[in-house]
Amino acid sequence: MNSCIDHTVPAAGNDSELIEQLVDRLSKTYEDGIGVNHTEGLNLPHETEILDLLGLLLELIFPGFAGRKACSSELIRFTTGDLLVRVHARLTDILVRTYRYTCSSVKDGCDCSGKANEVAHSFLEELPAIREIMKSDVQAAYEGDPAARNTDEVIMSYPGLKALTIHRLAHALFVRKVPLIPRMMNEYAHRITGIDIHPGATIGRGVFIDHGTGVVIGETAELGNGVKIYQGVTLGALSFPKDGCGMIIKGAKRHPTIEDNVTLYAGATVLGAVRIGKGSVIGGNVWLTESVEPGTRIVIAPPELSIIKKKSKES
Repeated sequence: MNSCIDHTVPAAGNDSELIEQLVDRLSKTYEDGIGVNHTEGLNLPHETEILDLLGLLLELIFPGFAGRKACSSELIRFTTGDLLVRVHARLTDILVRTYRYTCSSVKDGCDCSGKANEVAHSFLEELPAIREIMKSDVQAAYEGDPAARNTDEVIMSYPGLKALTIHRLAHALFVRKVPLIPRMMNEYAHRITGIDIHPGATIGRGVFIDHGTGVVIGETAELGNGVKIYQGVTLGALSFPKDGCGMIIKGAKRHPTIEDNVTLYAGATVLGAVRIGKGSVIGGNVWLTESVEPGTRIVIAPPELSIIKKKSKES
């Protein structure tokens, strides 16, 4: 039996007819505007623009480690000023278009340019504080991981630090009620690190996410200072509160609060608006849906192992 696939190219006339039919069918799916980024003065910024902006911001947080070559001590003020000018221009342009699109979507006019300038200024003023927090995160990673040789290695190669850096920048925009952009930033971090942090999550200083793959931190989660998280940890929602019409209530507290100096080991899952007390230790693979007092240690019983030795051929 001949199982070969027929790769014969259809006649050109048939191609034209097919294309015309597909144009009609696809165009009909665009008529409701869902999933269409229009160009009539309301177009949203593209992902490449957001990532370019993020690259400049990362260079401001860790000069010489991102974007450009190593910094010169004599020129660092000049390069910082140049970066700030570029960030301000790009951020303002992106914000104007984002606000313009959002205002149009909700049919509520606003001074998009004025709002964009105000938010851009406020965000830029927070960058020195973000950098100081990131320095504490770098130190926490260096001190918390015996494999870390120096802080430069942490900055250049640790996915947990990269995810936290992007999150802190995105969170600063999120709390200023900037739509779309913070989520795009954190989803990029999720894509490159395997660490999924909602930009709404509040995270203290000196936090260390070790390894990190599979970590999930929900929108209303709150983490204190000195928290240590290993791979596969989930700080999620147990249930979603609904209104009288059965619709999910947006923004309600539904994720855990993790107090200072808590350690969550690999695979731990903490769900709901519970509180994990200061200095507690949550062991690997623990499933927790209730609050615990400070200094609590929670572990699961070791599994019973069955070790069966392979019999030799001689016996």
